[in-house]
Amino acid sequence: MASHDDIKTTVKGFILAEFLPGEDPNLFQDSTPLVSGGILDSLATLRLVSFLQEQFGVEIEPHEMTTEHLDTLTAITDLVEAKL
Repeated sequence: MASHDDIKTTVKGFILAEFLPGEDPNLFQDSTPLVSGGILDSLATLRLVSFLQEQFGVEIEPHEMTTEHLDTLTAITDLVEAKL
C-alpha cells in the first residue's frame, strides 16, 4: 500500500509533468489551488481523476470530483489515501 508521501510524490510529479511543464517544482506547494487557481480545468480534472484511478486502483465517485477534494495536493492525497 502506498504511503502518504508516496501518493503525494506521485501525484505532484504527474501534475507538474502534465499541467505545469517547465514550472519550478518548488513553487508548487501542497496548498497551491489547482482548480480554483485555474491550473486544472474540467478536462484536466478528468485526466487527473483517470490517472489517480489507474495509478492507485481506487474508484473516485462523481460527487467526489469537486474543488473540495481536488483543489490542492493535500486534498488529492487525502482523498486517495482514504480510498486505499
